[in-house]
Amino acid sequence: MVVEVFGDSWSIAFFGVQFRLCVFFIVAVEMREKTCCFTGHRILPKAEIPTIKSKLKKAIIELINDGVIYFATGGALGFDTLAAQTILDLKTDYPQIKLILVLPCNNQAEKWKQSDIDIYEYIKHKADKCIYTSEKYYDGCMQKRNRHLVDNSKYCICYLKYQRGGTFYTYNYSKHQHLRLINVANKTKT
Repeated sequence: MVVEVFGDSWSIAFFGVQFRLCVFFIVAVEMREKTCCFTGHRILPKAEIPTIKSKLKKAIIELINDGVIYFATGGALGFDTLAAQTILDLKTDYPQIKLILVLPCNNQAEKWKQSDIDIYEYIKHKADKCIYTSEKYYDGCMQKRNRHLVDNSKYCICYLKYQRGGTFYTYNYSKHQHLRLINVANKTKT
């Protein structure tokens, strides 16, 4: 195998066949190393929200101190919203961090209460980047969004109390993909 570097791409000769690898791949790998995603239940016990937020903030700051810059959330109600709000709050003290929204479809919030839509729109406006994994809702678009979050992250902060639903699926997928998992429901790291 022969590797040659040509400006913004590499050329690799492998058994006489030329392949060109763009710098985009290298940048994506480097970005993944500095990215944390979030997953958690949509319904959070009101009495526990201050404790959840405190554990979440502490976990995020630990990752920032370890060099994580990008924080990706799926824009759902509950833990996703709390995570996005926490990142936005932390931007004052850590201006280098970026909030990335990975949304399942354009019409995710259409059946939500107006107060939730207002918060969602505020977060979208303040986010550094919004990515839609599908144009419109369909069965499976939430799983596609969740896989995108995990596939582009090295870390996952979750709020997992129940062994069912989308959070449990995403937690298991994160484990399978060898992400470093931090569960703020019981503050365990794997």
